[in-house]
Amino acid sequence: MNNMSKNWKSAIFYILIPVLLVVFAFMIANQQNGTEMKYSQIVNLFKTDQVAEFELDLTSGALTYKTFDKPEEEQEYKVPSVTYFLDDIRDSIDEYNEAHPDSQIVYNYKQSSSRNWLFNLLPYVLIIVGGSLLVWFMMKKMGDTMNNETNRTLGFGRVKTKSVENKDKKTFADVAGCDEEKAELEELVEFLKDPQKFTDLGARIPKGVLLVGPPGTGKTLLAKAVAGEANAPFLSISGSDFVEMYVGVGASRVRDLFSQAIKKAPAIVFIDEIDAVGRHRGAGTGGGNDEREQTLNQLLVEMDGFGTNSGVIVIAATNRPDVLDPALLRPGRFDRQITVNRPDTQGREDILKVHSRNKPLGPDVNLKEIAQLTIGFTGADLENLLNEAALLAARRHKKAITNAEIQDATTRVEMGTEKKSHKYSEKAKKLTAYHEAGHAVASFYLENHDPVKEISIIPRGMGAGGYTMYQPQEENYTSKSEMLDSLVSMMGGRVAEAIALDDISTGASNDLQRATQICRDMVAKYGMSEELGPVVYTDENNEVFLGKDYGHVNNYSEETSARIDEQIEKLMRQAYDRTYSILKEHYDKLDLVAKTLMAREKINAEEFDALMKTGKLPETETEKSEPDTNEQPVNGGETAEETYSVSETQVSDGADSVVSLSDSGLSDTDKKEASEDGSDNN
Repeated sequence: MNNMSKNWKSAIFYILIPVLLVVFAFMIANQQNGTEMKYSQIVNLFKTDQVAEFELDLTSGALTYKTFDKPEEEQEYKVPSVTYFLDDIRDSIDEYNEAHPDSQIVYNYKQSSSRNWLFNLLPYVLIIVGGSLLVWFMMKKMGDTMNNETNRTLGFGRVKTKSVENKDKKTFADVAGCDEEKAELEELVEFLKDPQKFTDLGARIPKGVLLVGPPGTGKTLLAKAVAGEANAPFLSISGSDFVEMYVGVGASRVRDLFSQAIKKAPAIVFIDEIDAVGRHRGAGTGGGNDEREQTLNQLLVEMDGFGTNSGVIVIAATNRPDVLDPALLRPGRFDRQITVNRPDTQGREDILKVHSRNKPLGPDVNLKEIAQLTIGFTGADLENLLNEAALLAARRHKKAITNAEIQDATTRVEMGTEKKSHKYSEKAKKLTAYHEAGHAVASFYLENHDPVKEISIIPRGMGAGGYTMYQPQEENYTSKSEMLDSLVSMMGGRVAEAIALDDISTGASNDLQRATQICRDMVAKYGMSEELGPVVYTDENNEVFLGKDYGHVNNYSEETSARIDEQIEKLMRQAYDRTYSILKEHYDKLDLVAKTLMAREKINAEEFDALMKTGKLPETETEKSEPDTNEQPVNGGETAEETYSVSETQVSDGADSVVSLSDSGLSDTDKKEASEDGSDNN
């Protein structure tokens, strides 16, 4: 409506322009070749006998005259009406000529030729024609705009689906790591290929299949593979594409979508992120009769409305099945729900094989080992891992992807980009080294904890000054003892700072936050508190539209809340005391790992295991083939070269490390205390 009003205003404006031009042209024409004198003044010249001679064009009204006082100057004027002008001056001329026969007024009346008449009329014609063309052009433009607005408004009800091109065609050969899910979908492929086989037996193929799973597990890829295997039309649309600012557009698009699918049957309709329109009705901060609900209602009708064997199968994907409306999940609509979980070890290996088909791999790359090291990775994560490895190999000018690129890419995907250019002080470097060493050493002495994969004090990702990575084990459930051990591992950084540096920092804030959340889950979510018993105090299924915490209301009393807080504090203190006991007892190992980190900045799993078991780093292949030429320690442990160094061949008493303390950023007092602590712990 606003656009139409603006168009009319524009049209009126552009119509006034030529009208004003014509009026202006007439005004100019009436004044052209004239003077500033008025008509009455001209007539008065004749009546007062001041005009000596004149010539009048009877066609155009152009008057040329000379006066007695200025006989050499010819003046011009354009009379508005020749007839009236002659009537006004005729008597005056006749009286003057009769009174002055020797000096009569000389006058001449002439008629303009047709050519002159047309020439004088030409400006008016050009202005009128030009103005008319301008008006016609503007009206046409306004009409096109109005038609476009009308077509656009009417076209809102049309749905824009995406079809799969032949070059993007997928089959089950492109899908790996989900054999059970593929088997479930094979029935759909058979129905699309031979629907008569099912109808002869009176079978009803599922009208809808809902794919549920975490992001990146391959739900969309599975739907494309079904369409590719059956060679059927594949209409894809996102759940958010249904809803627009105009009321009723979503419902209209749903009708149009199924109308297109029925015309192309047998066909597949794929709705990605269906939770955008399929959420519970009558809930949330919006009104009950909003546009989303109308769209959902129309979707429910269409899925239960088209013929039993119309040949249209609806496949939808979501990672939030808990917020979907129950009417959408009932038999007759989405008859079958297929959960696409994260792949296991064999599944990850199969996925790696699929994504490495067009990538040259070096002889040292073992996909099975990579699959074992990437627990928790989805198909999208593994594809990204191999792509990052390929980019690293290209950056390093290699012809094939080696295991080094795979390992670096894994760390890059998990922890972020390495920031080697970031420089920090020796004090910060020492604090980070002891912090990360505390995590690693504490976890080493825990029975139910994942082994250390890598330790680094090189900053990565979002402001992390260092990190300690663990190699998770493939398990479905987490026991109470494992959760308690994870608390000890998280406390390792804070406790190591307190023991080694006699101070604490903000570096452990995230560790404490995660540890507190684990304690809260143990007490209020998993019922692992001995005092509160096996009771769950959290409800995660409420407020489906309000987010995780917005508007959350506890369903227990303030007294119970205080008891929960007491149990959380108790678990945290127990974990802290246990961590302190471990690191105090094994301070020599903590000191060894920290100083090794300060010297090397990074320790892998093999090196860490060797440090903890033998007190020295493992020998490389080059060192094994060379004779022992290391300098013997002098001056109580200092080597001739004043750098951070860890002796790889000598260990004092099989436990204490031979580590140079020179140039370490430690004061003489700190060196003495570290030596005494190491001796006391033996």
